[in-house]
Amino acid sequence: MRQFLLMSSVGCHLCDEAAEILIHTLDPQQHLLDEVDIAYDDALMEKYALLIPVLVDEVSGAELRWPFDHEGLRGFIASIHSSV
Repeated sequence: MRQFLLMSSVGCHLCDEAAEILIHTLDPQQHLLDEVDIAYDDALMEKYALLIPVLVDEVSGAELRWPFDHEGLRGFIASIHSSV
């Protein structure tokens, strides 16, 4: 099972769009997704404040930055699976 983090923040409409794409694309049998509100962590705010939403693969640390769509997400997942 692959685990991802969605770096986001409350009130971020782009984060809401990214979450919808993730919900409709990720396979719950193969992928876990946690949403992280960067507002509660100074280091995350410094790193991601101007970039959110960002999807982070917890194993490799690979990042998929906005904008992305269903195809871009599938390509990202394929690339991290093939790099293992």
